[in-house]
Amino acid sequence: MNVKEQEAILQQCAILCKNTLMETLDISFCEVGNEYLVAKMPVTSRVHQPDAVLHGGAMVALAESVGSAASHIFLNSKEFYIRGIEISANHVKSVRDGYVYARAEILHKGRTTQLWDIKIRNEEQQLISIVKLTTIALTKSI
Repeated sequence: MNVKEQEAILQQCAILCKNTLMETLDISFCEVGNEYLVAKMPVTSRVHQPDAVLHGGAMVALAESVGSAASHIFLNSKEFYIRGIEISANHVKSVRDGYVYARAEILHKGRTTQLWDIKIRNEEQQLISIVKLTTIALTKSI
């Protein structure tokens, strides 16, 4: 994938985020490559739990956002609706500020279901959360 293709994909992701949860959480897509996508989210009080660390639910929202967007990019989203059907997360480290980055990589790319491995890291590249997302491709009716 060349730089122009990468920029076009990231621009499309930005357009799709308007007026959605991704915009509310200030999630932006920052890198794309062959079968992976990276998104980032600022860690501020808007996504904190009461004791001032990043809320696990916000991490799961970031992970599902990047995994679902990756499914749209790497599958023919003109023919399919993509939906998340299962997600599990293991949070291994707390974050109070800065940015977190979620990288979605395909583990299984079936015709109907896809399995994504999503690692969330902080700015120092320390592992924060490990997420598994299963998506399903549903045929759009004509």
